[in-house]
Amino acid sequence: MKKLTVLIAAFAVFACNKEAKDYVTFEGKIVNKNSDTLTIKGPEYEKKIALKQDGSFQDTLHVKTGVYTLFDGKDATPLYLKDGFEIQLDLDTKNFDESIKYKGEGANANNYLAEKIRIQNKYLEDDSFLSLNKKDYEEMKKNFNSELGGLLDKTTGLDSIFISDEKREVVQMNNYIDQFYNQKQELLTKLAKGTPSPVFNDYEDYSGGTKSLADFKGKFVYIDIWATWCGPCIKEIPALKEVEKKYHDKNITFISISVDSERDHEKWKTMVKDENLSGVQLFANPADQTFFQQYFVSTIPRFILLDPQGNIVNPDAPRPSSEKLIEIFNDLKI
Repeated sequence: MKKLTVLIAAFAVFACNKEAKDYVTFEGKIVNKNSDTLTIKGPEYEKKIALKQDGSFQDTLHVKTGVYTLFDGKDATPLYLKDGFEIQLDLDTKNFDESIKYKGEGANANNYLAEKIRIQNKYLEDDSFLSLNKKDYEEMKKNFNSELGGLLDKTTGLDSIFISDEKREVVQMNNYIDQFYNQKQELLTKLAKGTPSPVFNDYEDYSGGTKSLADFKGKFVYIDIWATWCGPCIKEIPALKEVEKKYHDKNITFISISVDSERDHEKWKTMVKDENLSGVQLFANPADQTFFQQYFVSTIPRFILLDPQGNIVNPDAPRPSSEKLIEIFNDLKI
């Protein structure tokens, strides 16, 4: 009994003397890495972590408790950091969101965030929910919130502040998607199918000269409104190239309109060249926002589909990465 008492006492002394770490240990491996570094960003914080040749990494982070953003050079994911965490990440960039898996101290909160992103992608990623009728939209939101709530309830080991912040964010997210849904319904009313499209005039053509919307009458027109600084826009480029390739000899013209500022004009030209962007590449007149204002463009990328007469088919068309776009093309017999 005396020996056991001594062992218990020794353990108690060790436990009391063990200092809480004032940093985060972060390590893991990135398969199919897109860059030689990872970047972690937050309010007034940025840290770059070097990746080894095999994609592995290890570093320590001195941060305030909170949710940060982890960038791999192409995609991003939220990352919850708190002193004392010892996080291990496994990630395959070819299947970015779906492959994220955390282990170690702090894994529960971060696996929750990764699964939350997957749920958001399931319901919200392709924006198709914006075109639902009111009844179907409310049903979608009910299912969406049920999955998010169930995920939070079943995730163990979360601190009370994290839980409170997540519940508040869900409320904010619902307000956000309600706002966009209502804006989309207003847009569909004011820019109804079959009405003449707003026009643009004399936009610079990368191939030379200028182009106006009227130059493209006689074919369907699929317009991509984008910018070189827009991550979601860049993410759509591979899918847009595939769609353009599939329909290059069909009755449709693909137009990409850059809304970059004048100071990024050369950056636009460089990206068109380096990325071998196809279709008609136009640079909008920064001094004339009429076309975008008339289409209520508040976020990009934004896609618009017109018929051969220059009338609206869809003022907020599906993205190239959405299967619904090809369904629409098939319905129109393009």
